[in-house]
Amino acid sequence: MTPAPLPVQLVEEAVRRALEEDLGLAGDITSNACIPAAATSRAVIAARKAGVIAGVELARAAFRLVDPTIKLRIGRGDGARAHIADAVMRIEGASRGILSAERVALNFLSHLSGVATATAALVEAVKGTKAKIVCTRKTTPGLRAFEKYAVLCGGGSNHRFGLFDAVMIKDNHIAAAGGIALALRAAKASVGHMVKIEIEVDDLAGLEEAIGGGADIVMLDNMSTEELKRAVEINRGRAILEASGNVTLETVRAIAETGVDIISSGWITHSAPALDLGLDF
Repeated sequence: MTPAPLPVQLVEEAVRRALEEDLGLAGDITSNACIPAAATSRAVIAARKAGVIAGVELARAAFRLVDPTIKLRIGRGDGARAHIADAVMRIEGASRGILSAERVALNFLSHLSGVATATAALVEAVKGTKAKIVCTRKTTPGLRAFEKYAVLCGGGSNHRFGLFDAVMIKDNHIAAAGGIALALRAAKASVGHMVKIEIEVDDLAGLEEAIGGGADIVMLDNMSTEELKRAVEINRGRAILEASGNVTLETVRAIAETGVDIISSGWITHSAPALDLGLDF
């Protein structure tokens, strides 16, 4: 399913910033110098490599903000799979406008489609297990909402969006707080009943302490598959178990088969290769 659309104002703000960065104070001096103002063209953005599309609305906004008269027809929307040579978007209008918006549109579309494609590969690899693939806060500064949206387009799920929407007690919090039990007790006394509390542990003793302390979610950090299986047995469904660390396309199936509920991956947002998409007249 295609996720709910991103807020229009969020999309336009990000695209405006990108266009301002690219067009500067003088605009597209190359297109303005070479191409008559009245010239019109037809162009297509097509997939040069197969993948899952995300970021169509940001690409659309780039063309619309440069020249509202440019006409667009979407061939592959967000969440759709594109094969090589499939038309993702057809564009018709002023040649200068198309060229001035091209790079910003492709930057957003290629990057976010890469995130969606990487996510979809992990989701496919764990099919048939109960594990959900989720992203993390390891995102490009300023692009978190869009990268997390792309994860949804790829069939994954979102972890917390920031420091503000869930408590996640990690190793340094535990060290500063004086231990797992103390950190959990303080967190439960501090936040409201609507806020979930997750805590990171790196061994099975820590897991038992976290469950005993009433954690809603326990992150099992860099545990072996044997340790993950044992963690599932110890937990007996009392807390949500999240596996993190060493998650790759080669390892994710074995991790999922241990019975954990969630597998988190920073790679799908911070290191996913851009999907090769090109615009041609």
